[in-house]
Amino acid sequence: MSFSAFTLSPEIHRSIRDRGHHEATPIQSGAIPLIQTGCDVVATAETGSGKTAAFLIPLIDRLHLEPSSGTAMLVIEPTRELAAQVAREFQLLARHTRLRAAVIVGGESMRRQLDEIKAGVQVLIACPGRLLDHLERGSIKLDRLRAVVIDEADRLLDMGFMPQVRRIMKLVPRERQTLMFSATMGSAAEMIAREFLHDPQRVNVGDKATPPAAIVQSVCTATHADKEAILEAILHRPEVESAIVFTRTKSRTDRVARALKRHGVKAIPIHGDLSQSQRTAALAGFRRRTYRVMVATDVAARGLDIPGVSHIINFDLPDEPENYIHRIGRTARAGLSGCAISLVTPEERLSLGRIERTLGIKLEREVVEGFDQPEITAAKPVKLYSSGRGRRNRPRSKWA
Repeated sequence: MSFSAFTLSPEIHRSIRDRGHHEATPIQSGAIPLIQTGCDVVATAETGSGKTAAFLIPLIDRLHLEPSSGTAMLVIEPTRELAAQVAREFQLLARHTRLRAAVIVGGESMRRQLDEIKAGVQVLIACPGRLLDHLERGSIKLDRLRAVVIDEADRLLDMGFMPQVRRIMKLVPRERQTLMFSATMGSAAEMIAREFLHDPQRVNVGDKATPPAAIVQSVCTATHADKEAILEAILHRPEVESAIVFTRTKSRTDRVARALKRHGVKAIPIHGDLSQSQRTAALAGFRRRTYRVMVATDVAARGLDIPGVSHIINFDLPDEPENYIHRIGRTARAGLSGCAISLVTPEERLSLGRIERTLGIKLEREVVEGFDQPEITAAKPVKLYSSGRGRRNRPRSKWA
């Protein structure tokens, strides 16, 4: 569906054209007309599908056409990086309007945020913790909000933000439009929808969380001793233009980044122990290609839109298949193709089995010349039976 088919102000159409966007993605085609009616909306779509623009475009258009003297829109984000990313997209889409936004996140200057708020903003893009700090100080009022966006709802739940979100939602007007966007919609996310949204319309793109079809996925088996050397060999391939390497722990992130630097790879680490300024600088350097490789924990697995990432490499497999899907979704964005390679040791066969079972496929095995690569067959569920009556006689699945 062409963006020209939407009833939007000339200023917003101009901003969309400036972004180089002409055709709406499925989630945008489904969500934008519903949001324009003013109803509550629950939208679910795979990572990289354009969910941010799906809620920003109609809400910016409404605030532009119906100006507000106070803060009229709140976007709740789980991480500082996602808040900053939404703010960048807002600036691009609202560039031909007089709308202003403030980013309210921890780890940054409270004084700067106070100055921006006092100068007057129509939109707040916030993480729950710092937003509550401002609310308790009385520096932010939410009594004039027209719309609230709960973005990356599944991630907010994973990070334990539900109590803070409840406190915030008690302070917003009862008469409002509430939108919830999420990559996955489990029972906990459904609970958020029932609690905060009124008779929402639903837009679902895809029946379950799946990686984009444009990603070529493979497994490279390895021993613990060879993992770093195999990683370096893969990164020196000419087709690897820009890569994110995911690790399980913060200490391993630092160690892998240091090892890559020693071997001439321009790499930068990013994880939760870094200050906000360090994390912002790392992302900025990776975006402008000062660094070809970013080594990251799962802090970078959700929602971040970094153009041109050709490869995702799982140095460590995540414990949950959903996290695998979110990780590899950092590539093949905006209609491009991408590759995802997972380095898997025999000890990770259970995690590999869960991922392959969720995907419904066996991932291709890849050979890196010059290394001994053990053969790994992913574990499959087997039926175990226990003696006894009633419930105990029921079969249960256990990973072998």
